[in-house]
Amino acid sequence: MAELRRPVESGVPDPFPFMHPVLKQNYGNWKWHDRPRPGVLHHVSYSGQEVWTVRAGTQRQLDVFTVRQLCDIADELAEGHVRFTVRSNIEFLLSRADKVAPLIARLEAAGFPVGGTGNSVSMVSHTQGWLHCDIPGTDASGVVKALMDAMHREFVSEEMPNRVKITTSCCQINCGGQGDIAVNIQHTKPPVINHDLVANVCERPAVVARCPVAAIRPAMVNGKPSLEVDEKKCVCCGACYPPCPPMQINDPVHTKLAIWVGGKHSSTRSKPTFHKLVAAGIPNNPPRWPEATEIVLKILHAYKENAKAWERMGEWIDRIGWARFFELTDLPFTKFHVDSWRGSRGSLNASAQLRF
Repeated sequence: MAELRRPVESGVPDPFPFMHPVLKQNYGNWKWHDRPRPGVLHHVSYSGQEVWTVRAGTQRQLDVFTVRQLCDIADELAEGHVRFTVRSNIEFLLSRADKVAPLIARLEAAGFPVGGTGNSVSMVSHTQGWLHCDIPGTDASGVVKALMDAMHREFVSEEMPNRVKITTSCCQINCGGQGDIAVNIQHTKPPVINHDLVANVCERPAVVARCPVAAIRPAMVNGKPSLEVDEKKCVCCGACYPPCPPMQINDPVHTKLAIWVGGKHSSTRSKPTFHKLVAAGIPNNPPRWPEATEIVLKILHAYKENAKAWERMGEWIDRIGWARFFELTDLPFTKFHVDSWRGSRGSLNASAQLRF
C-alpha cells in the first residue's frame, strides 16, 4: 500500500486546486493590468488571455444563507470561482468582459457593494467582538457596520489620495492591527475581582504571567486563595480577563472607545508605522456608535481634502505636523496625547518649546 500523505499543519494552503483556470495557466506571466471602474480589476497575460476580477464587500462574519447566496451568484454569473481578500472582500473571477456588468448588477441588487479597489476606503478589518472573542469590550463587527454605512460612497468610488485601511478591535490588545484609522476599546478602570470564584475558576500562576506590566499577584482574601491588582501599575489592558473571568473589566460606563491614526503595515513609499492616539473617552454606544462614527468621518474628510496625491494618512500627518492635524480635524488636544512612555523618547517632544 502507498504511504498516506501526512497533512501539513502549518503554512499557507495550496491555492492551485481552487484557482480559476486562466489564473492557473498564466501564473506569474502577467503583462499588464488596469482598473476599468471602481471594484473591477482587469489583467492581461503575455499569452493574450484576460481575466476580470469583481470585488464586493461582505459583512465578514458570514451566515450560511449569505455564503449560499454568494456561491449561487458565482455559479450563475462568475464561472464558479471566488476568493476572499485579507480584508474580507469577496472577488469573483471572469474570463469574459460581457459578464462583468450583469454580475455587478446582481451583486448590488443583493446588497453587496462593488468597490474597494484603487484609492478608496477598503472594507474595515476587525476582530471577532461578542460573537467569538473571549475578551471583548464591544462588538467590533457592529462598529464596522456603523462605519461602513456612513462611508459607503468612499468604498464604491476611488476619490481618496491613497488607499485608506481602517481597523477596529473589540479590546485593547488590538488584534485588528495597524491602520490609517483604528477604532479600539479603551478600558479606564482596573478589573473588579470576585474573590469567591477565583480559586475555583482561575489558574492563578497563568493569570499572574499573563499581565504585561506585573500588576497582578497572588493573595489570600477571606481565607481563600485569590488575586490582587496593583492599580498604580495596571494599564487596564484586560489581558487578565480571558484566563480569569472573575476579574471583570468590562463596564457599561468606564469601557470607552479610542481612535488612532497613521499606522500601516506596508513598506511602500515609507516604512511601516504604529498608529497614534488622537481621540479618547468616546462613548461605547451601540448599536450605531454615532460619536465614534462622527470623529472617523471628520478625520477622513480632512485627509481627503488636504492630502497630496498618493500620501497615506501617516505620511500626510508627518508632512503637516500634529498641530495642524488637530486644527483640521477639530479634535481637542489633551495631556493624554503627549507620548510620555519611557520607551519612546525618540518621538517625545519634551523641549521647552512644546508646541501643543
